[in-house]
Amino acid sequence: MYTDPPTPASAWSAPLARTPLSGIQHSIRAGDYEAVIAGVGASLRSLTYRDRDLVVPFDADEVRPAFRGATLAPWPNRVVDGTYEFGGETHQLPLTEPARGHALHGLVAWLEFHVIDKDPSHVTLAGVIEAQAGYPWRVIVETTFALNSEGLTQVVTARNDGPVAVPWGTAPHPYLVAGSSPLDEWTFGLPAAQVLTVTEDRLISTGLHPVEVDAARFDFRTPRPIGSVEIDQAFTGFTRDADGLARATVTDAAGSGVAMVWDESCPWVQIHTADLAGGAANPNNRLGLAIEPMTCAPDAFNAGAADFDAGLIVIEPGATATAQWRIEAIG
Repeated sequence: MYTDPPTPASAWSAPLARTPLSGIQHSIRAGDYEAVIAGVGASLRSLTYRDRDLVVPFDADEVRPAFRGATLAPWPNRVVDGTYEFGGETHQLPLTEPARGHALHGLVAWLEFHVIDKDPSHVTLAGVIEAQAGYPWRVIVETTFALNSEGLTQVVTARNDGPVAVPWGTAPHPYLVAGSSPLDEWTFGLPAAQVLTVTEDRLISTGLHPVEVDAARFDFRTPRPIGSVEIDQAFTGFTRDADGLARATVTDAAGSGVAMVWDESCPWVQIHTADLAGGAANPNNRLGLAIEPMTCAPDAFNAGAADFDAGLIVIEPGATATAQWRIEAIG
């Protein structure tokens, strides 16, 4: 009978390289931009322009706060009650937002992604969503973070590695930073004509409406100070430029800030003013403005119940789906 040879005592006493809690770190740089991507969740841990933070960062050896900077897949936002129907079957996902009773932000946020390509200005990472309870399909996820003079572009590509079609959606989750002044003083611009209103307690959709339904809270088509409004809504109906790009901006009083730019692969965006329990007493309260371009609406896995196009992507066997967005400095 085969047995393993004894392990030398020296092997147990030798120092081991320790991976930071947020995973293997990948630093990239181009011109005045520098970014660090953490392997866990393919998370944008930091992004600076001329040493100015463009996103709220976190430490390498820190459990990533909530979903700060994470890549969200195979769905962004929420699946209400964690339940949906697809392929003629009912699926039940684990409830990862227990206070509201939903499945939140997909399955890869705590998955370690591994590098498959890298140079000084870009890194490509890959991870595998294995078939599991509630999502019984295998999907290969690749994401590339690339810096150039325009900023940081992230591209996410999913490949269906199974024999049947799969539901899919993706988004990033950065908290953008305009400057050192409070978020209330930042000027926000969002070229969105429609907002998905939600219940206050569980954030379940109550319908798609023109932003004028509550203009003081939702209409930022003309940039203006955020003030004290609290937002955690999805928006759509964008005014886009000749290249099909939508652009949200947030700036401080001096005119410096940051923009999120996305193409038609993302017909939705989630905006969150990062209001947390405890309010001002919570040190992380309203630290940044989450701007999350999404390929689909919240609860898109239940798209059949919506009276609007929720944008759910269905990937056929062997096929792929790709989405991208860019973060760039202003001023």
